[in-house]
Amino acid sequence: MDVRRRSSKATRPAAAELQSNASESVASKASDALPLPLYLTNAVFFTLFFSLAYYLLLRWRDKIRNSVPLHIVTFSELAAIVSLIASFIYLLGFFGIDFVQSFITRASNDAWDLDQDDVGAPQHRLLTCGRSLPDRLIPAVSSVEDEEIIECVVKGEIPSYALEEKLGDCKRAARIRREALQRVTGRSLQGLPLDGFDYKSILKQCCEMPIGYVQIPVGIAGPLLLDGFVYFVPMATTEGCLVASTNRGFKGIYASGGATSTILRDGMTRAPVVRFPSASRACHLKFFLESPSNFQTLANEFNRSSNFARLQGVQCSIAGKNLYMRFSCSTGDAMGMNMVSKGVENVLTYLKSNYPDMDIIGISGNFCSDKKPAAINWIEGRGKSVVCEAIIKEEVVKNVFRTNVATLVELNMLKNLAGSAVAGALGGFNAHASNIVSAIFIATGQDPAQNVESSHCITMMEAVNDGKDLHVSVTMPSIEVGTIGGGTQLASQSACLNLLGVKGASKELPGSNSRLLATIVAGSVLAGELSLMAAIADGQLVKSHMKYNRSSKDVSKVASRSEDGPSFKIN
Repeated sequence: MDVRRRSSKATRPAAAELQSNASESVASKASDALPLPLYLTNAVFFTLFFSLAYYLLLRWRDKIRNSVPLHIVTFSELAAIVSLIASFIYLLGFFGIDFVQSFITRASNDAWDLDQDDVGAPQHRLLTCGRSLPDRLIPAVSSVEDEEIIECVVKGEIPSYALEEKLGDCKRAARIRREALQRVTGRSLQGLPLDGFDYKSILKQCCEMPIGYVQIPVGIAGPLLLDGFVYFVPMATTEGCLVASTNRGFKGIYASGGATSTILRDGMTRAPVVRFPSASRACHLKFFLESPSNFQTLANEFNRSSNFARLQGVQCSIAGKNLYMRFSCSTGDAMGMNMVSKGVENVLTYLKSNYPDMDIIGISGNFCSDKKPAAINWIEGRGKSVVCEAIIKEEVVKNVFRTNVATLVELNMLKNLAGSAVAGALGGFNAHASNIVSAIFIATGQDPAQNVESSHCITMMEAVNDGKDLHVSVTMPSIEVGTIGGGTQLASQSACLNLLGVKGASKELPGSNSRLLATIVAGSVLAGELSLMAAIADGQLVKSHMKYNRSSKDVSKVASRSEDGPSFKIN
């Protein structure tokens, strides 16, 4: 459907004119079947419903006063009951008309094309960002009301962020915001899906001002034999070879009897920064916080805001008269950032009453450290600290990974250990742990930004059993995952968690689901490390990426179309 864009300076046409224009290219509405205009029909049935209800209540009150059985009805009462039921059915159905109508009348995907019928019309100039062609508008939205709202958003009369609250319909708000954005920027969003997503599920939880969603394919790798159990691991990625390579690692681990894992620590951290008039006062509070005799008092304050948050310890660091306090606590099956932050606020309030000269600078002083590579996470750990290991048999190394034990051990030493040291790596003593961590994080609704510290990993390889077999391990001190809260509640991510058997919170043993997810992440990283290192040792890395990680599309044409923006037909 071709449409024209209306000049932002032109006066708004009457509703009747817009409806007349829209009828030339938009399908009939469900409400068109009514004999009267929709608002008049609604008014009639609302009046009828409440009038009949009032009449029947009066009649039944009189019968009760006169001891007349209620089941004995006159003809007028019977007619009133039937009419009441009919009006109720209409009103019930009325609320579904807009829903049905939204499927019948769709916004045009060609909102940026001009009519081809105007040959001989005055010469038009391509305009962008708020200016448009001074011609009549054929609406590209489902109703006149939506068109008026879009105009208000474009002009700044209605804030884009307030659409959900004002409309009460999250998908409608996303559609209107999307159309307004196209008109303001002069760029088409065709290709970014809008339908097929529950926008209510992300309201005030996952994303603000949505205009659609990005599609990321989810592949499946497995089976992973870990601690005697089998798992099929979902991986959301756009990198070719990643799922296939991890799957090969799983195959080698399975053929060798599986992998084992151990949780070393489980505690989320938050580190506020406070300032005192002097360094001695900051040191006084440091000694107070680190004294074992004061721990229970701090724990009582910290734990009162949650049923699952339990203070584990406080580690302090001084920088002049500034004090950094790193609180660590268990968080059940949640990743726990909000939980630990609430507990820290409780403790700060308590400390403020005892140290009135303490100036709270910030709830986070980067001593935590969240979403940044930091030595403290590498050394002390954050979230779940996991070690995962396996012994790969000699024949598996040869037949599955197509290399030998000695070559893998040497490559690991020179690449993952010495090479990373030469590069000055911080927690990056591995081949590509972040690849696997990111793919699983996105698939299961974790915070992708926490891939930074969650990918801290050291990969070790050693020849065992007289040099015949390969002992391989990954040690990951800061895997930050949860199975409730945040993106884990979304339908797709929840389905992936359910596939792993860790959906939601564990009722029997709080925290066990998130710990299991962390071990699955570590086991998957172990498989990914094995497969990639073998590919490098065998010289197959480039060849496999050329086969599975190259697009056959002419991307230059796609790029040129996207750079040109929306297509206008000028006659």
